Amino acid sequence: MRLSELGSRRRGRSGYSGAVRAPVPSGRRLPDLRSFLGGLRTSDTGRAAGLGAAVIAANVLALIFTIIFARMLGASGYGSLAVLLSAFIIMMVPGSALQIAAAREISQDRAAGNPNVGAGVHQWLIKLAAGTLIVAAIAIPLRSLIGALINVDELWAAAAVPVTAMLWMILAVQRGVLQGFQRYQIVAFSIVGEACSRIAFALLLVGVGLDVTGAFLGSALSLLAVACVLLVPLRRQLAGTTLDHESPARLRDLLAGAWVPVIGLTLLLALQEVHIIIVKHEASGDAAGSYAVAAVAAKAIIWIAVGLGMYLLPEAARRGKTGIDARPILVRTVGLIAAAAVPMVLIYTFAGKPLLAAVFGDDLTQASDALPWLGMAMTLLACAYLSVQYLLAMGRASFIWVLASCLALETVLLIIIGADLAAVALALFAVQVICASTTLLLSARQSGPSKGAPVTV
Repeated sequence: MRLSELGSRRRGRSGYSGAVRAPVPSGRRLPDLRSFLGGLRTSDTGRAAGLGAAVIAANVLALIFTIIFARMLGASGYGSLAVLLSAFIIMMVPGSALQIAAAREISQDRAAGNPNVGAGVHQWLIKLAAGTLIVAAIAIPLRSLIGALINVDELWAAAAVPVTAMLWMILAVQRGVLQGFQRYQIVAFSIVGEACSRIAFALLLVGVGLDVTGAFLGSALSLLAVACVLLVPLRRQLAGTTLDHESPARLRDLLAGAWVPVIGLTLLLALQEVHIIIVKHEASGDAAGSYAVAAVAAKAIIWIAVGLGMYLLPEAARRGKTGIDARPILVRTVGLIAAAAVPMVLIYTFAGKPLLAAVFGDDLTQASDALPWLGMAMTLLACAYLSVQYLLAMGRASFIWVLASCLALETVLLIIIGADLAAVALALFAVQVICASTTLLLSARQSGPSKGAPVTV
């Protein structure tokens, strides 16, 4: 001890910098923390959680959108807006499938060492923009027919539904390309930015007197605005690429090869929504409304899975292409779902009724006993969703028969059960146990694409 003190004093007299840095342990804490946070931000868990958090934030903003415009438009007006949004959500599936296909295309090209990755992206976007104009030219004259099909009087809003779906397709392809280039932070900001601008544009349009039509057109304008913003990082990312003779056909290849994710996402959406439709037919109006709001609360976990899947798919595709076992990424993302689900289910179990009353009103608490089962069912569906994303990354379509079989089983069981809300939720949980366990088992057997296996997405 004395020798060390003597040495330190001598260094202090000579001006040696070691004397100034005497409290070394405390000085290292901040750099260590920064290093830890930086490592977490670039880790699988950190990047996946970032996208998941962005989707959560977007869905909180979507809930705010619902509260604002339900009050501004009234029950009847918001009912029309809800129908328009539901029609749009159904038409989003092809765009979401293209996002998956684009993310995997770019990821695999990068993993293969292709020096011209993304050369055809500008051509993809130009063709989609031209397609949007064509759809608008067809939808506007047919607005009365579209309005009659979805039973709304706002005919211009009805005409905007397919056009908005095309704008979503453009934005989805942009996000898929950025995912493939591992630009996850930009994708996350675009998700939150879309939700914020949607509220802003809708408030502006409703404020000038466009009512339901303005509220719906807010979605179209937000998609257009975010798509224009994403052109800037895309141009920088694709600088230096040159269009070759094969690139113009790539969008056609993506569209032709997107049938697997289209079917898969459609079946997942049906598994998520069909129980609400069946309960609406079987139960009273009040009971069906109570069940619907409980289902909305339970589905929050699904949106976390959507964000995690945006990271899982391109990373699994890239690692599988290079021969690295991609299953640890699936394990980590499923683990994040489990971590989020535990407090959610506990809250729904012990405080479900007061929670529903506080958020939706005292008259919408009839399904409080069903809420914990719904929460667990949706957690399992979220795990199935991540498994499907993983299998899509591996170029597999074997999960389709699982989803289709579970959808058929769910439909039959719920029709037999009828209006007993707790029994409906319990049956839904049982079906999701089968669905999640089977898709996870299929994923566990697939560490990467088989040699010579074609890409099926």
